[in-house]
Amino acid sequence: MGKKSRDRNRSLQSAPAAADGPADGPADAPAVGPRQPCPCGSGRRYKACHGSAAGAVPVYTARPFAGLTSEADIIAVREFVPAATAPLTLRDSDRTVLLCSLLPGAVPAMVREDGTIWLGLQVQHGYGDPSRDLGAVLVAALEAEHGTTVGLTTPPGEGPRLQDLVVDEPLHFTVHQGFDFWIADLEDSDGSMAAALQAANDSAAPSERIEGVEAAYWTEIGEREYLRWVQADDEDRVLDGLARLHVAGNHQLVEGDRLIGMFRVHGVVVPVWDLPPGTGAAGVAAAAPGLGERLAAAIADPTPLTTEQRSARAGLTSRQVTIR
Repeated sequence: MGKKSRDRNRSLQSAPAAADGPADGPADAPAVGPRQPCPCGSGRRYKACHGSAAGAVPVYTARPFAGLTSEADIIAVREFVPAATAPLTLRDSDRTVLLCSLLPGAVPAMVREDGTIWLGLQVQHGYGDPSRDLGAVLVAALEAEHGTTVGLTTPPGEGPRLQDLVVDEPLHFTVHQGFDFWIADLEDSDGSMAAALQAANDSAAPSERIEGVEAAYWTEIGEREYLRWVQADDEDRVLDGLARLHVAGNHQLVEGDRLIGMFRVHGVVVPVWDLPPGTGAAGVAAAAPGLGERLAAAIADPTPLTTEQRSARAGLTSRQVTIR
């Protein structure tokens, strides 16, 4: 969702997406000014990282969901899809687990009365490795009483990551147009839940997953339409591929669209297309497989970039967008 929508969503639901922490810096790190980049490589200013009053922050994992078949979709749902769910299969338990974009109050997990576990991706904590955080929450939820919520208020320390606890198989995400699934099986006798739900629904930008390709999501923000397409390939190779397509004039998705830039998150890049009004998810779905094939071929191309392609790559790299 857009920045304004995202900020409003956080305010209404107390539910910001988790921010990853940086890596621990070396013990012999050189002295730096408070406004200079922290020598640990986190990208933060020193005063907000290892120079803060709290001291060193937890170890940062650049690509926390690497190794999972549905890594790209998990990143999309954690970062910018308002309401989505997918069932998880555990390795050592037959408990039913539902992976959710966001839970009421941004709680990390809910154990339903029937024992079903709802595990939230968009949470308020961030201890450097979202996958380890999810593992700690899931372990706690498996031991929690039915009808309770599970939080995470301190770093999880050493323990299983999500990859260690679930069967690695393609996840089938259902994108919901709002958060009605929160209370679909509950009785709302006084209407209080419905009122809170309406506020949450009003803040969620319409979104749809594009079938036939991996981790591509259409959204409508105000009067504008966008496609955000998470690319699980190596960042440099994706940028090379997009540059090749751009120079060849093959980067267009639909007539009148624009590849306006990309953002980086969890070790991957997410190109963003600005779509003509009225395109809709159906219009994107018709064209996405073709573009996906062209991009895959361009990514696999081993030839060095030409001067024109390097220039196009530099232009793409400089266009960082915030449509999240």
